Amino acid sequence: MDSKRILVVEDDRANRNAIGQLLRIAGYAVFAAANGREALDCLRRDPQCDLILLDMHMPVMSGQEFRAEQLEDPALSAIPVVVLTALDESAARSLTLGYVGYLQKPVDLEELLGVIAQHIEPGVPSEIACSKD
Repeated sequence: MDSKRILVVEDDRANRNAIGQLLRIAGYAVFAAANGREALDCLRRDPQCDLILLDMHMPVMSGQEFRAEQLEDPALSAIPVVVLTALDESAARSLTLGYVGYLQKPVDLEELLGVIAQHIEPGVPSEIACSKD
């Protein structure tokens, strides 16, 4: 069985590593990016991704800027996005990003796994290098 692949887009290295480690333990293939630009570059090299966990406030390219570009790219637009943000849900929804899930930071890890499970099933643990963590 192939691992379901999740891209974690988070500028905070500690958060990115913690989420990545949890997801690998849960059986997902994880790759990571520190900002929206890195995430787009990674996805354009290898668009095989089942879900994106997207922070909204990042340097270089924000989550909102990433999502706008993602939606314009036919090879990437169908990948579902779960927003991870300090914004409350009504503020996040006002961004009209068309995301499938929302989690407010600090993220509850059980809730995170529940939201992910609603959209994809876990596979075999593995790691995919996209950034240097």
